[in-house]
Amino acid sequence: MDIKVYLHPEPDSTDENFTESLQDLANVVNSEKLPNGFCQIGQTESTRRVFIQEPTWITSLFVRNVYRRNQQRVKTEFKEIERRNYYLLRRRQIKAETEAWEKMTDEYRELEREMCEKKLAPNLPYVKKLFLGWFEPLREAIAKEQKTQRTKKQKAAYAPHIDCLPADKMAVIVMHKMMGLLMMGQEDRYVRVVQAAVQIGVAIEQEVRIHGILEITKFQRKKVDDQAQEDMSKEAEILKRRVRSLIKRKRLIEVQKLVKIEEIKSWGRDTRAKLGCRLIELLTETAYVQLPVDQSADSPPDIRPAFWHIFKIITKDPGQSTGKRYGVIECDSLVLAGLERNAKHMIIPYVPMLVPPRKWKGYDKGGHFFLPSYLMRTHGSRQQQDAVKSALNTLGHTKWRVNRRVLSVVERIWSGGGNIAGLVDRVDVPIPELHSEDLKEIKKWRWSVRKAKKINQERHSQRCDIELKLSVAWRMKDEDCFYYPHNLDFRGRAYPMHPHLNHLSSDLCRGILEFAEGRPLGKSGLSWLKIHLANLYAGGVEKLSYDGRLAVVDNHLDDILDSADNPLSADRWWLMAEDPFQCLAACINLAEALKSSSPHTVISHLPIHQLEATAVNLVAGDKPADVYSEIAASNLIVAFDISTNSHPLTADASKLFRKTFQVDRKLVKQTVTLAALREIFQAARGIMGWLGDCAKGCMTPSGHMHATLTIYVDEMNRILREKFVELYSMPILEN
Repeated sequence: MDIKVYLHPEPDSTDENFTESLQDLANVVNSEKLPNGFCQIGQTESTRRVFIQEPTWITSLFVRNVYRRNQQRVKTEFKEIERRNYYLLRRRQIKAETEAWEKMTDEYRELEREMCEKKLAPNLPYVKKLFLGWFEPLREAIAKEQKTQRTKKQKAAYAPHIDCLPADKMAVIVMHKMMGLLMMGQEDRYVRVVQAAVQIGVAIEQEVRIHGILEITKFQRKKVDDQAQEDMSKEAEILKRRVRSLIKRKRLIEVQKLVKIEEIKSWGRDTRAKLGCRLIELLTETAYVQLPVDQSADSPPDIRPAFWHIFKIITKDPGQSTGKRYGVIECDSLVLAGLERNAKHMIIPYVPMLVPPRKWKGYDKGGHFFLPSYLMRTHGSRQQQDAVKSALNTLGHTKWRVNRRVLSVVERIWSGGGNIAGLVDRVDVPIPELHSEDLKEIKKWRWSVRKAKKINQERHSQRCDIELKLSVAWRMKDEDCFYYPHNLDFRGRAYPMHPHLNHLSSDLCRGILEFAEGRPLGKSGLSWLKIHLANLYAGGVEKLSYDGRLAVVDNHLDDILDSADNPLSADRWWLMAEDPFQCLAACINLAEALKSSSPHTVISHLPIHQLEATAVNLVAGDKPADVYSEIAASNLIVAFDISTNSHPLTADASKLFRKTFQVDRKLVKQTVTLAALREIFQAARGIMGWLGDCAKGCMTPSGHMHATLTIYVDEMNRILREKFVELYSMPILEN
């Protein structure tokens, strides 16, 4: 007699996969079928066996447990893989922060050794050749200064710190920091002495800290044996228990004394500046450049200083005629030659991080692991400070990556000479020659020479900037994701600590960067992507209604698909956009969605901006408004008569002026006057004046605060009520 076995899912089971799994299990258990359709377990034996069928819920529970255990095992393995990857990336990040100067110093030592052995200068990029030529004399000068300060009775203020690093590493820091500052400096390629000195001092102080930590770590690893490690672990466990006990009893002062860690005292700005000034002085004394030798000439080679110190009148704004006198460091034109093409050989600090940055826990505790990171001091309540830290932590933990398709297009344009999509031309403007002895022609020639030189200086500055941005992009393009630690400026605005390639920079940077974690477009995402593309194209399209912008994009779908597939051939529609590289990234993403059979499921990695509200976009409206465009379109442009420089033009003359000189939003944004703002934003100007009156009312004639705070508060309340009633004619809430 055979016993039939039935395997059924529980009545309340609705998981199709689970039902299929039970059916598969039944097929495995029952290996044969009888003619009557019942399942047979095995061959019938002579002795009668009795099989008792288990309830279906037991089998169902067993399979569920197997499935859950497998899921848990997969999750555990995945977490372990993530943990290992994190620590691998963390190790790379710490190496990048701590070993950059050491690695570069070793490279110069090796190049110097190779040059001495082969009696031949190695084939190096232009900047590396300059550095290698300066390295040995600067290193010897620093070593001599270190020896002098050790034996000198009257020591300089920087004496305790100039001997904190090996001379060769200090020489590398000075050379690279100076060249980096010149690349990021003014169009005339100078840098203020104080700024350069402090930057060099900060870099050396930080390297001293890292060097000290690494030396202590190496010493501990070398010195401590297994028994000592065991004793230390026991002491640490006892200390941990003691601390926990004190925390439970809320004896925090004793806890702080118990776990107090000795911190390295900061050198201070003055010490950094004095050390940096002396090192810059040594650089100017030892660094030289040489003109290419003319083989046919018998004259000796032209050798001249690479850097020199002068005083320069610097104005705060370009239009000002007067300014302050500052000491600056300038460099020879041979130093600048080729510098814009060799940014990848420079050490760039604060590159994007490979792992999430440390959470902000204090003014200088957060961000990078070893590089100095500072959160702007926040005054006010503890809740405000916590909110600022939380916001910065959220920004810092956002994952970014390089958009490789856009970067590939940028590389092709840049290698082809630039001058497309907002990239600067890589070729200088030719300097005009003088072809006449006429005084008027000479005057015109001098003016054209100055103009050409100024254009070339501007181009050189822009080329250096682009090289710095692209060098970071090339370095990070193969990373799955990276992070930008953020801090605050004096206005409370959050900015990435990395200065070159970041999402708040130019169109080039914003086009190259995208979110590492994508999201499906969803039901409304495709429309928002089209609106985003219209906003980037601009040219008046961004001022249309949402439906109008969608219509413009729909009318150019062929151009968008062509731009995505053939960005540097055919019509190149994306180049006509106001933000071309961001527009290209949006074209690529939109083309991918349109080609998909399910556009709403396509993953988008683009940061898409959404605008709402009227004048400053704080009130919902169909069209995004702009305050500067409103002023440009109004008759409130204050254009003064050239002859008197005092009387504003009439309304008709203002219209003619605006039409003749193409007064648009960009011009207005730079030249709005307080008079125009006062006319349009009368309430805002009233509040500004009121705040000024309040500041004056807080002070006595001698410049001190009033003693009676109560009188001051009452007066403030009275002014507050009067001003609000005057400005808005609305009742004031008692609270």
